[in-house]
Amino acid sequence: MCFVLYAGTTKRLPLRKWERGSPELPVEALAARDALVKRHFSGAEVQYIGSSSGCGCDFPHVMFQGGDWPYFEDPDSDPEQVVLERLNCQRLVSLLEKTGDSSVELYGAWDGGNGGLDSAPEAHETIRLEAILEPGFRFKERGFYTVLISSQ
Repeated sequence: MCFVLYAGTTKRLPLRKWERGSPELPVEALAARDALVKRHFSGAEVQYIGSSSGCGCDFPHVMFQGGDWPYFEDPDSDPEQVVLERLNCQRLVSLLEKTGDSSVELYGAWDGGNGGLDSAPEAHETIRLEAILEPGFRFKERGFYTVLISSQ
């Protein structure tokens, strides 16, 4: 099971298949199993956004547990993983800046089981695009974000 991230935009993002080592994030049309997630978005265009691992696991994220998102900074965390998460956030910000939208909707969930694709989001947040680049930022599983793109 993996963390997955979906983006709602006014126009379809250019689709890209995942390629190991590519500097571009994969963007895919929704598969039949993803169709339920579309109900959370206000716009017609919803796409799956992958990270450097193909799935969304290389985006910084926290799991929804017991009605909250517990997160404890691990002093022994893998420095390579931290760098990889930051790189994926930079690539995501770059991708979202290119949409031409003044805001974009993002929804993160756990793929498979009771991951939240068909149930209501547990959190709604409005954030600036730059917040994704902040060191402590983590996508919340079952968190729905309205991301304000300041360059618009």
